[in-house]
Amino acid sequence: MVGNPDFLTGSGQDQAPEFQELESPEGELHLRFFVPSGNEFALPATGIKEVISQSPDRITAIPNASPLLLGTINIRGRVIWVSDLGQFLGDAMVLNTDRPEIPVIAVEDQDTMLGLAIDRIGEMDWLDLEQLQMPTNVPDSMAPFLRGEWVSDKESNQYLRLLDQVAILRSARWAA
Repeated sequence: MVGNPDFLTGSGQDQAPEFQELESPEGELHLRFFVPSGNEFALPATGIKEVISQSPDRITAIPNASPLLLGTINIRGRVIWVSDLGQFLGDAMVLNTDRPEIPVIAVEDQDTMLGLAIDRIGEMDWLDLEQLQMPTNVPDSMAPFLRGEWVSDKESNQYLRLLDQVAILRSARWAA
């Protein structure tokens, strides 16, 4: 294999064009998603354990639990709580559970895992953290869980808000 021309990389002239033009993306990879009110949020890909679509009948309701919690699901033998993320953040609209599947983002920190039920998944996107601004016009119930926001469209007041999954996981709000 040593000296075999198939394994040698020269200065790039004989490489395929798709490899020559490859550019590194700007920023960090994030998952964009929406809560029932239509507000858009993002989570860093590094903080996401898994994204699944869960049938509502597979979410087991737990009596006398916080109203923010929809119930529990089993992910590969591990039972985790599933919450309505919009309600947790103070959204007025409740997640519609009368549908075939609910998108759930599983986040984890130090062996604590939580499923965040959302309205719909957006896309994976490279976002520049240097463009992140301090959040403006956010409810007090949401502020402790935001790292900042990107302005999508200033005229129509559209913002992409970056969530802090560790702050969500560690919140005392779950005990209420």
